[in-house]
Amino acid sequence: MATTPTPEGTSFRRTAAERPGPPKQARAVRTRATVLEAAAELFARKGFQSVTIQEIAELAGATKGAVYFHFPNKEAMAVELVETFYLAATRNASAVIDPQLPPLQAVRELTRGTARRLRDDAVARAAVRLQAEQAVIDTELPLPFIDYVAYVTLLLTRAADAGQLPPGSEPTTMARVLVAAFFGVQHVSWVLHDRMDVVERVDELLDLLLPA
Repeated sequence: MATTPTPEGTSFRRTAAERPGPPKQARAVRTRATVLEAAAELFARKGFQSVTIQEIAELAGATKGAVYFHFPNKEAMAVELVETFYLAATRNASAVIDPQLPPLQAVRELTRGTARRLRDDAVARAAVRLQAEQAVIDTELPLPFIDYVAYVTLLLTRAADAGQLPPGSEPTTMARVLVAAFFGVQHVSWVLHDRMDVVERVDELLDLLLPA
């Protein structure tokens, strides 16, 4: 066991608890997050197949060894990015499902909030692109849309119960159509304008599908 001199010239033995540990752990956490952010940026911009581990390492300012220390392959990064996106979406949905918030307003805030994330957040953009590229990714990604449809259905059901939807409206059908239309709108915005206009296009969609 290593010893460390004291000011008096004697020495003492460091216990495991006294050895430096937390700073290394903090650096490892930061490196992992930086690697994942770099992967998100590259996946969102270039697509899964076109990105190499070397490119991810260079953008993250890390070595390939450091990347492989945290992730065995690109597939593991893809899974974590998609999971991160859906966890954040669930938190955002939970925040707007408040009985004090009018349900149609909650639908608008949830949908517009997702649009803003797709415009501004590389993880969200990467997750949506990775889902679209599932066929070329050699691992199973989390199943998309189910929770999102469920949250919108809940809010539209509350709106129907409050008499805020046109007579005969079916909340589950409306939710499926709205979510499908939303992801179509964001895709068109991505292809034509790199999502710079996605919030405005989503506002148009909401004005068409939801009662004023």
